[in-house]
Amino acid sequence: MQVPKAVVLLSGGIDSSTTLYIAKSQGFELYALSFDYSQKHKRELLSAKMVADSAQVKEHLIVKFDMSMIGKSALTSTYEEVPKDRIFVQDVLKNVQPSIPPTYVPARNTIFLSFALAWAETLMASDIFIGANILDYSGYPDCRPQYLRAFEQMANLATKVSTEGILQFKINAPLLYSTKSETILKGVALGLDYSLTWSCYDPQLKRGSHCGEEKDFEPCKRCDSCFFRARGFEEAGIEDPLLRMLNCH
Repeated sequence: MQVPKAVVLLSGGIDSSTTLYIAKSQGFELYALSFDYSQKHKRELLSAKMVADSAQVKEHLIVKFDMSMIGKSALTSTYEEVPKDRIFVQDVLKNVQPSIPPTYVPARNTIFLSFALAWAETLMASDIFIGANILDYSGYPDCRPQYLRAFEQMANLATKVSTEGILQFKINAPLLYSTKSETILKGVALGLDYSLTWSCYDPQLKRGSHCGEEKDFEPCKRCDSCFFRARGFEEAGIEDPLLRMLNCH
């Protein structure tokens, strides 16, 4: 019996890494897809590589292009800083819908999913996995369930294999309604080592480091993503193994 294939979007963060392990637990042959889009937090790509290796994926591609050329975002612009210590996180705790933050990258998930769709069609893989989440997130419109349903519909209208009735694509977002702590506990149960993952939007060069290589950075602990990560581990009752590892070096 042929093992089904899945393309998994892998940033190296908690959600995408857990999603990769979920796809693995479901018996898929894994094809991980990451992006170097000139993001400030390029340190995440090191984590993506390590997580992909740990999951023993069949293939891991890193696609490179420059999003800073066509879209303004605090994650890609040299003129706009990543927001820190934002008041809006209190609204998230109160279940108040936050405004779309400056870390939003125009059409990012649409671009990422389009690459994933092209690769999936080439591989004859009907399943695409994404770590989208609508509970612990920063207000990004391309993480909503209605967006994912619309993309799935488009995928099945726009591809050769679907229009010929050979394959029907499915966009899987297994963590869509999970809190960060639920995601972490699920990943731990599946054997994911979260010390391999990365969340920070604004990595800081470690004291005494001068090379600026990927391994020489540590989390800022003040951006939105660091906040969600810290809250997730706290609610899960688990010490963040990434911070523990960094503190030992």
